[in-house]
Amino acid sequence: MKLPSIKTSFVEVTDKINSAPCRIFFKNELEQPSGSFKLRGIGYLVARKIEEAEKSNKKSIIVFSSSGGNAGLAAAYAARFFNVKCTVVLPKVSKANVIAKLEELGATVIIHGEHWGEADQHLRETIIKSVGDDVEAIYCHPFDDPLIWEGHSKIVSEILLENQLPNFDKVKGVICSVGGGGLYNGVVEGLRSYNVPVLAMETKQAPTFNETVMNGQVVHLKSVKTLASSLGSPYLSAKAWENYKAHKTYLGLIDDLDAIQGTLDLYDTLGYQVEPACGAAVATVFQRKEFLNYFQGLEKDDIIIVIVCGGSGINEEIIKQYRQMTRNSTK
Repeated sequence: MKLPSIKTSFVEVTDKINSAPCRIFFKNELEQPSGSFKLRGIGYLVARKIEEAEKSNKKSIIVFSSSGGNAGLAAAYAARFFNVKCTVVLPKVSKANVIAKLEELGATVIIHGEHWGEADQHLRETIIKSVGDDVEAIYCHPFDDPLIWEGHSKIVSEILLENQLPNFDKVKGVICSVGGGGLYNGVVEGLRSYNVPVLAMETKQAPTFNETVMNGQVVHLKSVKTLASSLGSPYLSAKAWENYKAHKTYLGLIDDLDAIQGTLDLYDTLGYQVEPACGAAVATVFQRKEFLNYFQGLEKDDIIIVIVCGGSGINEEIIKQYRQMTRNSTK
């Protein structure tokens, strides 16, 4: 199956990490053409749905998304890759640069609602329902779809199948950031045959996973105000809650500023530009190594894998702003 996502690099960065307790590897999903891991799952969903549509002889195909972030950009990129139309509904608060990027990818952008929920409702209940019967409407949820999780699982299987790592014998853990749980679900899916735990990192300002575990059920946060905006889902997918109970998972909770520092450390060390949502995961091997203690008894030849999930909402100017924020916080 032809997919818009690409094979990403898998690099050892142990010598870049001060006092690393073991071998540290980065799986560099920031290299995806849309800027983040989201292209794995959403690209796979779009590919599968297009295959189905072609069998049903629909006259046209339109990809729909309501995400003003990396999921929307992934949907627009996938649509362009397969040469089909794409419509993205965004709330009024959406950033001008995101709208510009979507339009550059050929997407039709519609502004509606005060927040993502209203934009998504308008998309599903008004726009999609108005398309004709001869149109295949492909709806892309940002994270809550089995096809998306299957696509994300290729991040793990690629490490093995592409001989990026000969085996998992020495792998003691995989670290990823978590918002709604799409990436986490994919990682667990990829690790299902291996007894390798996952450390899921989120910020105190968007503690969706932690709140779900504390309450023993999926909860909807009343408000989410985090600088790690790509982690700002108001709820965790039900599948992520199931996976937590079935697969060994540790939860890490850090402040927004720690996530921002992770972003800065990654930039200063390797020159990577990623969002704070990704910085939450990489912070565990820079300033917040205490989280590695979850993986008990790490030895020098053991391996920890960090999913560097990326994020397109970043540039040099934002890096400068983040640097100033961290300086002000220490005064």
